[in-house]
Amino acid sequence: MTIYDITQELFSCEIYPGDPVPKKTVLSSIKNGDSYNLSAFSMCAHNGTHIDAPFHFFEDGKTVDALSLDIFLGMAFVAEHQGTVSGDDAAKMLKKAKEQNPEAAKRILIKGAAEVSPEAAKVFAASEILLLGNESQTVGPEEAPMEVHLILLGAGAVLLEGIRLEDVPEGVYLLSAAPLNLSGADGSPCRAVLIAEES
Repeated sequence: MTIYDITQELFSCEIYPGDPVPKKTVLSSIKNGDSYNLSAFSMCAHNGTHIDAPFHFFEDGKTVDALSLDIFLGMAFVAEHQGTVSGDDAAKMLKKAKEQNPEAAKRILIKGAAEVSPEAAKVFAASEILLLGNESQTVGPEEAPMEVHLILLGAGAVLLEGIRLEDVPEGVYLLSAAPLNLSGADGSPCRAVLIAEES
């Protein structure tokens, strides 16, 4: 099998404008004469490769710790697209995914410099998608991401943002992108990987 690591390195990751930058603090260092190496870090829940829980935009939405792991572990479809994803584009992605593996159509990962339009978000939401992933730090337009988040998170879908798919061919994979078990959190970093079965 082939394993693709689709996660950004945290301390050099992309940051959504206005979010705090991840920082590492060295608490103990063998090089400096300490008995062991020990570090601490601080970050925003939405730095780098991360998931958005419905609570991110809805006061009564599910928090990270309340989400089923089934959402993050299962078959997924990588669909390549550049530019704005229209409603028709979303429908084509879902159709192509269902033709290859119906389970993979529940988790769509968009490869490329793409942003999801409200029309596409409605198509994905109507399909009862579990997870929608993309390479940008926000799934909608960066200058106005709220509408797309409200549509998808409001339908119970989870977002996987800031993934890296440049080395991943379009197709079906096993996705593992479990978030940290953070009580009451609106988002969480995750280590996202795709596994391609041998043909």
